Amino acid sequence: MGTRLYVGNLSYNITNQSLESLFAEFGRVQSAQVVMDRDTGRSKGFGFVEMSDNGQAQAAIAGLNQKEVDGRSLTVNEARPREERSGGGGRGYGGGGGGGRRY
Repeated sequence: MGTRLYVGNLSYNITNQSLESLFAEFGRVQSAQVVMDRDTGRSKGFGFVEMSDNGQAQAAIAGLNQKEVDGRSLTVNEARPREERSGGGGRGYGGGGGGGRRY
């Protein structure tokens, strides 16, 4: 398995293909994905790149972190494992049994 990189502060014009091309300069890219908003279909301004070799991934971090691309200074580092989200969501109302006044 390769090294997964987080790429932040992407221009909203960057596509999966242009992200892959940007990193291909440093080695073999297994995948490149710009994260898109489900509702609008627009980029969220960040993405992930998986490189086949850790040395190449480290070279990409060194070469692209803080580099200006399309007017924006990129943030590139190793991606952290995704944290589990609690799916419950709080109950925002005080549903404690019929608190109305008695007359």
